[in-house]
Amino acid sequence: MTIKSIVNFLLPATAALLLASAPERPLAQEPTAAQEVALSPLEEAVVRESEATVKAFNAGDAAALGGMFLETGELVDEAGNVHSGKAAVTELFTGFFSKFPKATLEMLVDSARPVGDTLAVEEGQRRITTADGDSAQMRYVALRSKQGDRWQIASYREFADDPMPTPREALQGAAWIVGDWVDESPEGRTEITFRWSDDGNFLLGDYTMSAAGAGESKSTQRIGWDPVSGEVRSWTFDDDGGFTEGRWLRTDEGWVVFSEATMPDGTTGSATLLIGVKDADHLVVRGTDRFVGDVEEPDFEMTIARKPPRPAPVK
Repeated sequence: MTIKSIVNFLLPATAALLLASAPERPLAQEPTAAQEVALSPLEEAVVRESEATVKAFNAGDAAALGGMFLETGELVDEAGNVHSGKAAVTELFTGFFSKFPKATLEMLVDSARPVGDTLAVEEGQRRITTADGDSAQMRYVALRSKQGDRWQIASYREFADDPMPTPREALQGAAWIVGDWVDESPEGRTEITFRWSDDGNFLLGDYTMSAAGAGESKSTQRIGWDPVSGEVRSWTFDDDGGFTEGRWLRTDEGWVVFSEATMPDGTTGSATLLIGVKDADHLVVRGTDRFVGDVEEPDFEMTIARKPPRPAPVK
């Protein structure tokens, strides 16, 4: 079992987020000539892209800004609103410039590092100031993809300009899973144990599953925070050689987990899991959209109970 921008300027509420009057800190200063160090070719390319972004923004050119994204690129604001695709991003900027003409942008690239030969992660700061002087500053993380001599944006995500949460802080919303759990049904028995890793950066899970006539199987799971995508992710490894990756989305009812699996024989699968907290001692897990290869599997629902504490030894 496997337990998955810039602000949305078109909506008044999220436009207010952009222009919220939080205490402003200056962008880090560019190094002086005496302090300058040689940039790598990647860093130079990313700086050129950011300069082109500033030029296009200050010219109010929504089409040029949209063109800096891949066709399937996405822009995610600090509230988690996702704008998918170049057309949606272009429309977003068009709406913003109609509301805030003559707004200006400042950007500072803090770092750029390669991920393989064709991907790069860029981190930095940006500040937008409207014509009447209102401004807002954000940190951002951009995943860029090399397309010819350009590094286009595959994903751009903004964060409030305050310290990044530690992995442990980011995982607090899932910390209720720590402890020992069990599910017993006519189909079999599942025992689950979750704990914090020694360094406090991950939640570690052990699964033991047994079913009539199928013997016992075990899996281990690691749940962590991905600062690039800004989401909780999980990696599960089965004792038969299979493995699964999951993306966790928090909701009012619990968590939605989008998982993709690879079987030992190379077959792939996918599923959506809905994990709800019934009470302090019970979880309800529903599996939907389950596929193994091209075969759709039936939905399921199971209730998992927390194991009661062991009785104290009799003295």
